[in-house]
Amino acid sequence: MNISFIQEHIWIFVLLGAWEVVWKGFALWHAAKNSKKVWFVALLIVNTVGILPIIYLTFFSKPIKKGGE
Repeated sequence: MNISFIQEHIWIFVLLGAWEVVWKGFALWHAAKNSKKVWFVALLIVNTVGILPIIYLTFFSKPIKKGGE
């Protein structure tokens, strides 16, 4: 990969980073609230540009109860 490509297209990396942070933060919050320690650690360590957090939130996360119940 050419360094000039990275310099010319830095906005792609910024957008991917922002995308990852948003999805990862939301998924980590859900995993912590649902006491899913294994998912929390996996989501924290593995960077998949938002794919793993989306999979977790879609298929494995249960809704969080309101009111601290």
